[in-house]
Amino acid sequence: MVSVVFNQKGGVGKSTISTNLAACCANLGFKTLLVDLDSQGNSTHYAGIDITENTLTVADMFRQVVGFFRTPNKPIEFVQASPFENLFVLPASSELSELERELESRYKMFKLRETLKTLRPSFDYIFIDTPPNFNFYSKAALIAADNYIVPFDCDAFSAQAITRLLDNIAELKADHNPALSFLGVAINQFNSQAKLPESLVKELENEGLEVIRPFINATVKVKESHSKRVPLPFYLPNHKVTKQFHGLFETLYGTNENNGE
Repeated sequence: MVSVVFNQKGGVGKSTISTNLAACCANLGFKTLLVDLDSQGNSTHYAGIDITENTLTVADMFRQVVGFFRTPNKPIEFVQASPFENLFVLPASSELSELERELESRYKMFKLRETLKTLRPSFDYIFIDTPPNFNFYSKAALIAADNYIVPFDCDAFSAQAITRLLDNIAELKADHNPALSFLGVAINQFNSQAKLPESLVKELENEGLEVIRPFINATVKVKESHSKRVPLPFYLPNHKVTKQFHGLFETLYGTNENNGE
């Protein structure tokens, strides 16, 4: 099962949601891969991966597909073990930005799907964190995926952007990945004491969008876990928000069935 966490708007919690869903999955005993396609590398950092000059990253994987490596590496060689049991990472690199034009000009958008097809038998679940725009990497991720989740941070501008985002994805789906399914909108940074978040969620539901429950509440503990570089299921396993992430995972995938391929 390959899931993409994507929104064209930055700051909505893509890295937080993708990393914590992957951590929940790993914590349940599933062998899990987190793929970080954002050049900022927030998911890579959050999952405890340190990048050195000898670390193979997703940028190196893309370099290989355009022929920059004389001796090809197997896809599994780009995967790094995290400090957490069952959680593995295909780490990002700041060099992704430099590679994008070259990859796009050579129309290598399907190469990620080919790579993940090779990796699927080694993992039960694969989660992909994406950059905050509809660029080469986010398109490659959606072409490679079985489904996608849209994070929403209860901001009016974010609500306006979701319709445009879904229209863009619908066109890509029709052209390149007809089997791609929309799992729904994941509500992040929710404040039940404020009126605006409730009204914005209601607006999404009135537009017929699938809104996934439970919502993820706003809490400083998420920022603490970022700082510690320990995802919530490993940092605070009994915290309310950790339980919300586990609930989100169960709503999306269930916990009694191995969905790996």
